[in-house]
Amino acid sequence: MTAENASDLTAQLHRIADALERLAPPAAEGAGLDAADAFVWQADSATLQPVPKVSRVDMSLLQGVDRMRDILLDNTRRFAKGLPANNALLWGARGMGKSSLVKAAHAAVNEESPSALVLIEIHREDIESLPRLMLQLRDQPRRVVIFCDDLSFDHDDTDYKSLKAVLEGGIEGRPDNVLFYATSNRRHLMPRDMVDNERSTAINPSEAVEEKVSLSDRFGLWLGFHNCSQADYLEMVDGYARYHGLEIGAEDLHAQAIEWAATRGARSGRVAWQFIQDLAGRLGAALRD
Repeated sequence: MTAENASDLTAQLHRIADALERLAPPAAEGAGLDAADAFVWQADSATLQPVPKVSRVDMSLLQGVDRMRDILLDNTRRFAKGLPANNALLWGARGMGKSSLVKAAHAAVNEESPSALVLIEIHREDIESLPRLMLQLRDQPRRVVIFCDDLSFDHDDTDYKSLKAVLEGGIEGRPDNVLFYATSNRRHLMPRDMVDNERSTAINPSEAVEEKVSLSDRFGLWLGFHNCSQADYLEMVDGYARYHGLEIGAEDLHAQAIEWAATRGARSGRVAWQFIQDLAGRLGAALRD
C-alpha cells in the first residue's frame, strides 16, 4: 500500500468514526443532586432535570387530611434523618390532595432542615427505567424521595414487575438513601376487573391474583383518601380565601362554593381550588404566589 493510499484510508476511518460518534446517544450523566432540591427524571437521556421552583401548596391549606398528613410527614422526617422509613402509597378519591401532600411534606422537611431531602419525579410511562435511576442514586450522599403521580397499570402492562423488584425483593434491593412515594386512584394499582378476571378463570384463584395485588404490599404505608364532606369542602374554600386575601362575605362565599361543587358533581380539594381561581378572577384579585 502506498503512502497516498494509506493516507486516504486513514481519512476515511476518521470520517466513519466521527459519523458513529454523532449517531451514538449521549453518555448518561451523573445524578448531580447539588443543583437543586427537586428534579424530573428524563428516561430517554438517563439524566435529571433540575426544578428550581416546585409547583405546590402550603401544608396549612390541605384540609380534611389531617391523619394522612401527620403520618406521611412523620415518615418523611424520619427518612430525612437517616432513620428507618417506609415506601408510601397514597390512594383514593381524585382531587383530595394526594400529590399536593407529597410535595408539601418535602417542602416542610426542607424548611426544617435545609437541603435535607431531594424530590425526584418519575413519570408513569418511565417506570421501566426506575432501576437505572436507582443505580445513579445508590452512591449519592443526599437522601431522595422518588415520586410517581397517578401510578396505575393496565391489563397488558408488565412494568409492575420491575417496580416490585426495585421496591423489595430484587437482588440489590432499594438503596438506603432512596424512598418511593406514589399516588393512585386504585388501592391495588390495577383495574378491578383485571383482578376479578384472574380470580374467576384460574384453577387456584388466590394464587393467580396474588402476583398482581402483591405490588401494593411493597408499600409499608397505605394512606387512603376519601371523598370529603361539605363541611371539609367549605373549610378548604375558607382556607384558600383567607390565604389569598379575597374580600367576600362568608355567607356569599359558601353559597357560591356550594353551587360550584354542584355543577361539578363533586367536592374535593381540587374543586375548591378551581372555584377559588374562578372567584379571584371575577373579583379582579391576584392570587398569592
